[in-house]
Amino acid sequence: MAKDTVEILIEGGKATPGPPLGPAIGPLGINMMQVVEQINSKTSDFAGMKVPVKIIVDSSTKEFEIEIGTPPTTALIMDELKIEKGSQDPGMEKVADLSVEQALKIARMKFDSLLANDYKHGAKEVMGTCVSMGITVAGKDPREAQKEVDQGVYDDILLA
Repeated sequence: MAKDTVEILIEGGKATPGPPLGPAIGPLGINMMQVVEQINSKTSDFAGMKVPVKIIVDSSTKEFEIEIGTPPTTALIMDELKIEKGSQDPGMEKVADLSVEQALKIARMKFDSLLANDYKHGAKEVMGTCVSMGITVAGKDPREAQKEVDQGVYDDILLA
């Protein structure tokens, strides 16, 4: 039983039979509209973001399954804060402020692909990403906010 796997980035909820999807799966002989509909229903929560999609096709039966990845943490942070990009000079220029609640929300969305084993540490991972983007967390340097997480300052939010 031969399996073909196609991996592409698609804007959430906006897959079409055209490129990049069509040329990638057309030769595999599966129902293009079924694939498009499944991808769009599974990625609608990520509208406006590029989402990694994996299409696994059984070439003998023409059955397929679709696995959806999550957008990069940076994309989720930018979407949450409604900003176009991070800072050009993250050491000097701060472009936005992420609340601890927002860090937790992103950690929940990304949890399956984070290294953390609980949401508290997941939120710290998200805060770590803010360092290189020039984004403050709760009005302070993200590393300071991470220390406060370790000290239990935000346990009422993170452990709720």
